[in-house]
Amino acid sequence: MLKENLNDLMSFLVVARERSFTKAAGKLGVSQSALSHAMNGLEARLNLRLLTRTTRNVAPTEAGEKLIASLQPRLADLEYELEVITRLNGIAAGNIRLSAGEHATRAILWPKLKPFLAKYPQINVELIVDNAFTDIVDGRFDAGVRLGERLQQDMIAVKIGPDFRMIVVGSPAYFKEYPVPVIPQDLQQHKCINLSLPSLGSVYVWEFEKDGVERKVKVSGQLTFNHLQERINAAESGFGLTCVPEDVVQEQLKSGTLIQVLDDWCQEFTGYHLYYPSRKQHTHVFSLLIEALRHG
Repeated sequence: MLKENLNDLMSFLVVARERSFTKAAGKLGVSQSALSHAMNGLEARLNLRLLTRTTRNVAPTEAGEKLIASLQPRLADLEYELEVITRLNGIAAGNIRLSAGEHATRAILWPKLKPFLAKYPQINVELIVDNAFTDIVDGRFDAGVRLGERLQQDMIAVKIGPDFRMIVVGSPAYFKEYPVPVIPQDLQQHKCINLSLPSLGSVYVWEFEKDGVERKVKVSGQLTFNHLQERINAAESGFGLTCVPEDVVQEQLKSGTLIQVLDDWCQEFTGYHLYYPSRKQHTHVFSLLIEALRHG
């Protein structure tokens, strides 16, 4: 009875996290029908409805949320104790689940993770790349990566990357047809390539600063993407101006396929931070990751 409930409870947590039987079944390596049958059995044994099922979505009920809140800290404590025990063999082993945006992953996280994972082959990392402002607690992540000024106050933050600038670029062909913008407000007369922010139901508002004066400009244009490389390619192809991290377009700026404008208005951001709940109990594996990202 205990074994049956424990297995199904673990499966329930995966279904609740993924919000999908299909995705959860893939994660667990079982069929969707078998997983659904297991959840029905768990609900019958507990005499509680734990999941609300629709044709598009699966979500925990109020009882399901209470069960999750009860299970998570206990499982975290168990994982911590098991990790302490496995350290007796002198081998670092465990699982880490991270959430990060596309630029943070390419510029900072993945270059530092490669040597870390090579050094510790029994540490498994699941990295979800998403530009949305992910709730790492609700998403059951161990940690996330985000710009310093956009962190919640109840999070511990460790800086893992240098400050950087967002710059505005366009192609030579575009500037043959349109004048060079002089101040941020001029962008409203230009074709601009936007960044979609699905979690906010909107697009990125371009941010500028000069001599202590801040300006935020909501731009418009023919194209909106949720990925970085497509925005760069569209700008190179002359579809408009785009606002991107300075480091990702160095080759294009050197070759002349892109031209930077509004240089004196482009502000510097405080860099990426690894963040996690202040109440999180560190495992040895998580501490190793923090040190690798901080100093790697």
